[in-house]
Amino acid sequence: MKVTVNGEPLEIEQPISVQELLVVAKAEQPEYVTVQLNGEFVDHAGFASTTVKDGDTVEFLYFMGGGAR
Repeated sequence: MKVTVNGEPLEIEQPISVQELLVVAKAEQPEYVTVQLNGEFVDHAGFASTTVKDGDTVEFLYFMGGGAR
């Protein structure tokens, strides 16, 4: 099945959880990532129970802090 992760196509064998996708897609710093699945944010507590299926679009978002001088 095909999913899109951060704008790139990814082939996976079967539906998997968001938590498993973080490993398969080699997400950087998975403990700090925010995940958007088909335009909806997924709560960290739901990573293990939220399933990614054929045709889904997933975005891994990293928020950076910063400030003015």
